[in-house]
Amino acid sequence: MGTKKKIIIVGGGFAGIQFIKKLDEKLFEVLLIDKLNHYQFQPLFYQVAASQIEPSNISFPLRHIFNNKKNVQIRLAEVLSVDATNKKINTSIGDFVYDYLVIAIGCTTNFFGNNEISKYAFTLKTTYDAIEIRNHILQTFEKIISAKETEKESLLNLVIVGAGPTGVELSGAFAEMKKDVLPKDYPDIDFSKFKIILIEGSKNTLNNMSDKAKVASGKYLLEMNVTILTETFVKNYDGEILTFKDGNSIKTKTVIWAAGVIGNTIQGLSDNYLTTTNRIKVNRINQVIGTENVFALGDIAYMETPKYPKGHPQVANVAINQAKNLAKNFKKKFQGKQTQEFEYKDLGSMATIGRNKAVADFSFIKFKGYFAWVAWMFLHLMLILSVKNKLMIFINWAWTYITKDTGLRLIFTSNKKK
Repeated sequence: MGTKKKIIIVGGGFAGIQFIKKLDEKLFEVLLIDKLNHYQFQPLFYQVAASQIEPSNISFPLRHIFNNKKNVQIRLAEVLSVDATNKKINTSIGDFVYDYLVIAIGCTTNFFGNNEISKYAFTLKTTYDAIEIRNHILQTFEKIISAKETEKESLLNLVIVGAGPTGVELSGAFAEMKKDVLPKDYPDIDFSKFKIILIEGSKNTLNNMSDKAKVASGKYLLEMNVTILTETFVKNYDGEILTFKDGNSIKTKTVIWAAGVIGNTIQGLSDNYLTTTNRIKVNRINQVIGTENVFALGDIAYMETPKYPKGHPQVANVAINQAKNLAKNFKKKFQGKQTQEFEYKDLGSMATIGRNKAVADFSFIKFKGYFAWVAWMFLHLMLILSVKNKLMIFINWAWTYITKDTGLRLIFTSNKKK
């Protein structure tokens, strides 16, 4: 058999976790490097932000996930650069050598070069971001109670930029909070003045889904009193005023930016192998173009295929399937067999807008409403890692459905003086 090959994998997201799980333990030693000590279930971040579920329900410690895998080591560090020639990586805790390197570092929020917006807007890319939004929203209502009339307008405008699934799901969740939850907590506030404003550059909400989904999502949001501004582009935000390219503006203390992603960067790879949005160009087996032993998976990987000439959508399903395929290919390489090219079978996309309101686009059927909502919940529950967490989330959802309340509105902030 020979000695085990050493694989370093950077990033413990959907792709990283799946890859390690499917890898043959007898053939490979694995070192997983991540800045966080936990894997986060991104599709439900918006529910943490809207006080619907606990952060711990969607965050899973990496050491716990792999505590029965003897071939896996984990290091908490930031990867600074790759030295492909000498097969080593440089990290914040030193250098590590590899036989194979797998990069699965995912994406971060794209502010399209506007640093001012990035300073003041909230993002939703980590569990921590979700907690920050939750804290901020709840503190905003505490402030409104005692704010002067002149200050109230900017506190009562909640703006979400980007009407993809994240933007739509957040808008719906906050609309339900506004209707069912907050008025009980804050009877002195006039909630008819609290505005949820969703801003989108294209013509529709959920612009990458079917026409049926676009129309239905827009209709649901309007029924829930969300203000939708389509074909509207943000020019700037200074923490007080959000200005648009057409010259209009909105006073607001809350802007959540959900408008596009850009790849996380890693130094040492040639710029020739990066796209304009920092994705790493790979061949059909996820091998980084121009390298021998470096691979990339998931959102960060850009692979052109006849079916996807502009690369694959940056969704969990692509990451999971690329990871499974690469794990199989590593075994095939080891055994001297022919590797298998990656082909993505798109099972469809879904988004939930609120209670009994969701849209689903599957290849064989497109539907909306209650059944789409049930399907959305079922499929997301199946993807949650542990049985305990599946149960906790299900109980939470059931409780919320019956009572229209969660009781999770806790503000966690440091009381140290800045």
